Amino acid sequence: MSARKSKERPRPIPALTVKQPWAWAIVHAGKDIENRDWVTHYRGPLLVHAGARLHDDREMPRGIKGPADEDLVLSAIVGIVELADVVERSRSRWFGGSYGWVLARPKALRKPVPCSGRLGFWYPTAAVSRAVMRQIARR
Repeated sequence: MSARKSKERPRPIPALTVKQPWAWAIVHAGKDIENRDWVTHYRGPLLVHAGARLHDDREMPRGIKGPADEDLVLSAIVGIVELADVVERSRSRWFGGSYGWVLARPKALRKPVPCSGRLGFWYPTAAVSRAVMRQIARR
């Protein structure tokens, strides 16, 4: 490998804002489908950002006890997951939308990284990305 190649910056990881408690469920409760009404061709790592507001419908599937509302982190990156596929049907108990984004290998951050989110895919600032990557690299 040339010296030039070794100094290349890693590709930034996109983030997706998800209202709570669904961001919590992705990284802590085995939520393996994120329901969306749009398709993406992106596959790969995805930062899970907990939005600034709670979702109106916070009822978990049978057998899953979610945290109390006051224990949910808001406006922060809370974990990382692999976006493995997008499907129109799934037997997952989490499926309930037009499209199911299949999620794999969730990892919660030990310390959520506060930041604002956006609609669709977005990229955190360099400082936020560094704070997230330091935690991911320690695993």
